[in-house]
Amino acid sequence: MLRLAAGVLAFCPLSGQAARPLSHDAYIWQRQWTPAVTEAVMQSTSLVRGWRILAAQTDAEGRLQPLAYGANRQALQERPITLVFRIDGQLTHLDQSSLMADILAVVDRWRGVVAGVEIDHDCGTARLPAYTEFLQQLRSRLDAGLLLSITALPAWLRSADADALFKQPDEVVLQVHAVQSPTANLFDSSQADRWVRAMARRTAKPFRVALPTYGTRVSWTESGVPWADSEAALSFGDGRRPSELMARPNEVADLIRRLEQNPPGHLTGAAWFRLPTRSDRRAWSLQTWRAVVSGAELRPTLRALVTRGATPGLSSLSLINEGDTDGELPRRIELPTGCELADGINGYRLNIAGPVPVLERQQLGYLQSGNQQVVGWARCNLDEASLHVRS
Repeated sequence: MLRLAAGVLAFCPLSGQAARPLSHDAYIWQRQWTPAVTEAVMQSTSLVRGWRILAAQTDAEGRLQPLAYGANRQALQERPITLVFRIDGQLTHLDQSSLMADILAVVDRWRGVVAGVEIDHDCGTARLPAYTEFLQQLRSRLDAGLLLSITALPAWLRSADADALFKQPDEVVLQVHAVQSPTANLFDSSQADRWVRAMARRTAKPFRVALPTYGTRVSWTESGVPWADSEAALSFGDGRRPSELMARPNEVADLIRRLEQNPPGHLTGAAWFRLPTRSDRRAWSLQTWRAVVSGAELRPTLRALVTRGATPGLSSLSLINEGDTDGELPRRIELPTGCELADGINGYRLNIAGPVPVLERQQLGYLQSGNQQVVGWARCNLDEASLHVRS
């Protein structure tokens, strides 16, 4: 259906502008340059226009700490490299002179390799004038030919100070994921579309849209304050424990098709956060990312498996994805009547209130292509034909 819809729209652009494909950059945000990262870079070079590498980020004292240790520069050099410097927007004070010196020192170590510098500073709108001044000074000290880009929040579009800010860089990357409450969805394609078009109306500066490939865990402190972690190992739980959120591939693909068929002015492409690797369980698989970028059909195929245990009558229940893209875990797995001695694990819970026992999904989750996940157990007469998977 996705492929058919895109094909129909290609003949009927939604505006007077001609449809055009987006170019794609990818963020390499991994702190450790593992073989899995190098492998993902080499497998994805044909998909991307350029790489955006997390080069350094500020610590609790506001000093810049270099990262990207052991980066495989040979694998990267087939595409332009942008070094990204993440400056915590919550810091109350920044020593701008020290910060600028640290940035220039890192750039110098990448001399001859790097094509651009990006500042990722999610500050509040009240601090935009100071940020603008910092960018002016940085621009004047960067080598000629190095492009300067910044990330931007949708909230900045409501500030009069954004006009002066957007004049400083060569390019802006608008973030449209995980910018609202940590308890909300990571990504809403309709809202993202509105933000992108608002950005196009606000500035004539070339810009990209940052799109998600990842999931995150939302936890609560004892005082009830939520915080999010998108890089720790997967964790499943109920509302009082960490909860998992995930960007749905079909929703992100929907936005890309809309932007390609009805392109806003000044939008040059997408920047993906982050490059998926085979060891990253909080990101889509490389196969799924490739399908979304290329506009291919998303074809997951999930089915349930029953594995007999050593104890007579005891079986484990698993889901396996035999398709070529990631699949959303089903909401319900119905067990046969009389199979109440059972329970769910890894995000599933038994519900016996209805006409048949059901393993119910407690939160959104995805199963990568070719992977298998245990979701429960049962002590009853159980086989695969007696299970009913409901998406």
